[in-house]
Amino acid sequence: MKYAGNMPLVSVIIPVYNSDKFLEETLLSVLSSTYPNVEIVIVDDGSTDDSPAIAARYAGQYDHIHFLQQANAGTSVARNRAIEAATGEYILPVDSDDRISAEYISLAVEAIRGDGVKLVYSEAEFFGDRTGAFRLPPFSIRLLARRNIIHTCGMYRREDWVRAGGYIAHVGREDWVFWIALLKDGGKVVRLKHTGFYYRIRAGSKRTEDRAMQNHTIDMLNGLYPDFFLRELKGPLHYRRTWSRLINTCRGWLFARRIVLHPDCKELESFMSGLPAMFGSRGETMYRGRNELRLFRRDGYELVVKSYRRPQIPNAVAYGFLRPSKAERAYRHALRLLADGIGTPAPVGFMTCRRWFLLADSYSVSLRSACPFTYRDFATRSFPRRDEILEAIARTTARMHECGILHKDYSAGNILFDDAPDTIPVEIVDLNRMSFGKVGLTKGCRNFERLPATTAMKAVMAACYARERNFDVRTCTAKMRFGKEE
Repeated sequence: MKYAGNMPLVSVIIPVYNSDKFLEETLLSVLSSTYPNVEIVIVDDGSTDDSPAIAARYAGQYDHIHFLQQANAGTSVARNRAIEAATGEYILPVDSDDRISAEYISLAVEAIRGDGVKLVYSEAEFFGDRTGAFRLPPFSIRLLARRNIIHTCGMYRREDWVRAGGYIAHVGREDWVFWIALLKDGGKVVRLKHTGFYYRIRAGSKRTEDRAMQNHTIDMLNGLYPDFFLRELKGPLHYRRTWSRLINTCRGWLFARRIVLHPDCKELESFMSGLPAMFGSRGETMYRGRNELRLFRRDGYELVVKSYRRPQIPNAVAYGFLRPSKAERAYRHALRLLADGIGTPAPVGFMTCRRWFLLADSYSVSLRSACPFTYRDFATRSFPRRDEILEAIARTTARMHECGILHKDYSAGNILFDDAPDTIPVEIVDLNRMSFGKVGLTKGCRNFERLPATTAMKAVMAACYARERNFDVRTCTAKMRFGKEE
């Protein structure tokens, strides 16, 4: 039952692998609990000893003990399977060679029901091949970012396990990884002043085998939670974990980052901060060439991130000291276009990363455009309202020129549009190369030269552009040099 009186159900989950010498002792410690509403879920992880027989015997004797088996897949997979089968509001993991005190569950439930509490754990002791206090430092989220400071047997809500994504398989220190996932976004942590957990030390135990943190676990953590480490350590977790914050502080002086966010998008600050760590491995590739575009989905947004190729040394110096980066220009120019009533995807912000004061990496971020077509699509598909679309593009171009804006990379891939029934929106992208000032007849007409067009297409755009700017149609037609004519 999920509640006995006012007592919510606690699911004690026990992953088992070749623990026949200790499993019964572990089960008896849980069965001795003073808390009245407990279920025990045992998952055998492919044991080759008598562990399954012991687990099955206890499951047959007690209705609130459930026994499952799986092929050997590791502790994390076994824990996740046990929690999937569990029905309790609260989860308490207990390994198959450890013990808990009779009062631990009762005290933990009382504490976790406090306002905002997300995790409860207790004082602990070693037993087995080593005895004495299991000394853990006071909880600190910043210290947790550098090393594990919570033993395996902490109580948390099942719903928070779902939000955290469960235990990650095939990594070292899976408990540490899970505690970070659970607590990185906040929540109170309570450490009981009660010895509730007894941790067995024995030859071949995980604590003996895995004392050294494996580098791949640190790499994985940096990839999963870059914003967490940026907040707590001012940058990634390093292999020399203790020195991570100091290393990142020193690197910050030499390798400065600058983030600018649109005022309407402040909630995306952590996303922006994590771009250097996650850009290469996450998101969907939209375009890859000299620069790269990736699509990310975050907090209800569809975000297009453009990563610019690292500049050569002369340009790195120029962008570092003399002029704005391409990413910054793209953001600023988008704001200018929108202010002048010219369509472009809503700018979110930009980020620049410098090494030894020279520009290295830079990113511009915008919302994904709702326009599904580009000018290139004229070459591969037929649009019944082609002339109306071409006129909409010509009007947008004329509007830019009237506002003193000249797009210096005005090519077929940088003009987006939608063939909607009631309107034809046009949006301009790839905005880092623009100039500002008077755009006269000749300069304006030549701005079309990278757009392929048939003679009929040219006539439509030339006539519309001339009308919008009060130019002579024949003069505009003569001066326009499109990329390809038929």
